[in-house]
Amino acid sequence: LVQDHRFLDSFVVMLSSIVSKARSLQDRIPGCQFLALITGQENTYFERSLEKLGAGDNKDIPDAPCTNAFCSLMQEVSTTGSLGEMLAVIVVCEWSYLCWGERVLPNTNRDDFVTFEWVDLHSGEYFTSVIAYLRGLLDKEGELLDDEGKVACKKRFLEAVQCEEDFFDFAYTG
Repeated sequence: LVQDHRFLDSFVVMLSSIVSKARSLQDRIPGCQFLALITGQENTYFERSLEKLGAGDNKDIPDAPCTNAFCSLMQEVSTTGSLGEMLAVIVVCEWSYLCWGERVLPNTNRDDFVTFEWVDLHSGEYFTSVIAYLRGLLDKEGELLDDEGKVACKKRFLEAVQCEEDFFDFAYTG
């Protein structure tokens, strides 16, 4: 959970960059609403959970290599990447969590907020709509890309998949 929380700042920068580069107000509003959830409800979830687990002050815990790699990818696409590249990364991040959240939702322990709030943040109608929004933006952007842009998006998509895989491997074995 500590490592996951450390992604938050880079993720917020990336999502903010997507919002700023989106092509219309209509495309920006859902991103702004999601940004509010991330910086509000999700951030306070992390703070309360880490406190409950005794890791509230976790500055002595080093970043895992997978955390550094993922944060670097998000920061890099935010500063030098195209809108398509940023969308390719965020779709991997969030869609993988939706798949996971929906899968574990029926068996989620409702006795402990640390478990059920994390699952609830990453499942359900609202989160499904966020993924549809992000995928829709990526699809629209993909129609505007030249071959070089498509190659760049594919590269970032695959990098994000590797980062997610490395992070989940770390979570289970690290």
